[in-house]
Amino acid sequence: MRKVNLFIFIAFCLTSCLQNTSEKVNTKASAVESDEMVLAPGKSAMRLLTDRPPNLETPLHYFLMDYTPNDVFFVRWHMSNLPPEIGTDTFRLRVGGHVKNNVELSLNDLKTKFTPISITALAQCAGNSRSFNDPHVPGGQWKNGAMGNAKWTGVRLSDVLKMAGIKNGAVDVSFNGIDDPPLPGTPDFVKSLRLEKAMDGETMIAYEMNGEPLPLLNGFPLKLVVPGWYATYWIGMLNDITVHADTFAGFWMKKAYLVPQNNRDGNENPDSLSQSMEPINKMNVRSIFVTPEPDSLIQTGSICEIQGLAFDGGDGIQKVELSEDNGKTWKEVNLDAVLGKYSWRRWRYSWKANTAGTYIFKIKATNTLGETQPEHHWNRSGYMRNEIEVLKLEVK
Repeated sequence: MRKVNLFIFIAFCLTSCLQNTSEKVNTKASAVESDEMVLAPGKSAMRLLTDRPPNLETPLHYFLMDYTPNDVFFVRWHMSNLPPEIGTDTFRLRVGGHVKNNVELSLNDLKTKFTPISITALAQCAGNSRSFNDPHVPGGQWKNGAMGNAKWTGVRLSDVLKMAGIKNGAVDVSFNGIDDPPLPGTPDFVKSLRLEKAMDGETMIAYEMNGEPLPLLNGFPLKLVVPGWYATYWIGMLNDITVHADTFAGFWMKKAYLVPQNNRDGNENPDSLSQSMEPINKMNVRSIFVTPEPDSLIQTGSICEIQGLAFDGGDGIQKVELSEDNGKTWKEVNLDAVLGKYSWRRWRYSWKANTAGTYIFKIKATNTLGETQPEHHWNRSGYMRNEIEVLKLEVK
């Protein structure tokens, strides 16, 4: 396991900080096919996807905890030019554009001039589990660890926008962070929300996660939190908010992070690609296995607790069903208490391994809208994967 210095993750210091990895250093995220574990600054051992920009995956066993520890919370960046440190005294959040008053706020301003709120919410990368897609698609080859559950504390975005005074006719609000593109021609990573979403009272600017300041690699000092939506909108190192009088037309809204239009599941036929696309937004319903991990050996006669997580975009998990016979029959499993409507929800099933052999389990969740999981899920970008998950166990 390697220990990695943060300077390997920024464009102006590449050659002297990480040896024997030049093949993985380029201006685009390159997939790491191995399960190499690294120690990045402020982090315990995590699976390395790319080192420039930094992309790190949470090991599955940490999902046995209701709240994902900050030191193993997944890391996802698009731009490789990250500052090695940010001065809290000089940092300012700027709010401008189609507003009555341009505003600059310090961290102290955010903590003293606004009413704080806390929300428990799951952050999930849109490409979580991309490596399992069939047929294979390019991009970061995440397993199931590109997500994490945390208690976020900060201020309502709507309160900050009200301070600036939104002018009539405002349409979109865009968000940018301190991270910069590696080359002049690379589009900066800027995302936007419709004004109605920005003003919903739940979208927030967080300065703490799990009761502590945000880790640098998770967006210190400020992170946009959009509960129930994929983490592509959760801009880290947030320092610029702009209100627009028209639809924001940035690259990462018009050309990237698109899914088939009017398709709640984001499912697409690889033989007949959709022509109409729209920006990804709300998370779909999904469930995963956490323990036992795949291909575990179980002793004959033992009682095994099968455990996992179910989640959606905030409508709520109604039931989770498990199959012991590769999908022929299904039974409901027990659900733990609700931690919050935007949180994941733990499920459990006690299973006795009576007979030696190979067993194929499946798991599927259904939310309060009646939305459930498909047998197969695919789209050209590997987003929103939520097909019914399979777990193979050997009993001996």
